[in-house]
Amino acid sequence: MPIFTAPDGTRLACHPRGAGEPLVVLPGGPMRASSYLGNLGGLDAHRHLVFLDLRGTGQSEVPADPATYRCDRLVDDVEALRRHLGLERMDVLAHSAGGSLAMLYAARYPDRLKRLALITATPWALDMPATAEDRLAAARLRTSEPWFAEAFPAFEAWLSGTGDFDSVFVPFFHGRWDDTARAHADREEHETNDEAADRYGADGAYDPAATRTALARVAAPVLVLAGEVDGGPRPSLARRAADAFPAAEFAVQPGAGHYPWLDDPQWFVRRVADFFRARD
Repeated sequence: MPIFTAPDGTRLACHPRGAGEPLVVLPGGPMRASSYLGNLGGLDAHRHLVFLDLRGTGQSEVPADPATYRCDRLVDDVEALRRHLGLERMDVLAHSAGGSLAMLYAARYPDRLKRLALITATPWALDMPATAEDRLAAARLRTSEPWFAEAFPAFEAWLSGTGDFDSVFVPFFHGRWDDTARAHADREEHETNDEAADRYGADGAYDPAATRTALARVAAPVLVLAGEVDGGPRPSLARRAADAFPAAEFAVQPGAGHYPWLDDPQWFVRRVADFFRARD
């Protein structure tokens, strides 16, 4: 497990897996250990994946200053990883909340990116959060599921603020609710740093107007991939996020939720590998 040092002295871990050209992977959560990503459905057969444990998660050190959990502050850690790997430019894949971190990195270091894949990415950095209406609309696509009748009222109550988070509605985050998805969901609590997650989007983390201006100058090709039944973001929201980049392509994975590599690994790996295999 390689260890490198962030500019403030925090020791960070990254986990290499697979062979080929390096592909840096930024996890979501926010602030969930990168172990939840597994091998991204087998993408490690095509690329040398380098999974970053964000500070305070997984095998990375807890920072002396908790304020450095803020998303914009984490950009320095991503740049430190690039330097550690000795890459002039790098390919990056970011999932969920990690998408906002990747957007901020692209805005600050556009010349360091070769290609960027945003996987069911939450576009908080563009002031485009998934709304309760988005999530409920996506949930209503699942009416034929045997667990829907019990899960939907609890989900609706949670989103309206009249109920607590309940594991009964976790299936809405997955396109396929099977044993693999259950095991993946069961690990989330132990893999997430809740204090860090609370600080990730703290005041000052995002400047949407400045980010949009900067992203309009990003020349690197970008893939924005949404899950067909994902509520955060729904495909329509992800499509709007793609418009922030001059050279973006947009794809929707059929039947997929928020973790598309679990729902149909072959489709996911083929689409993502083809994107990174292409050269301009």
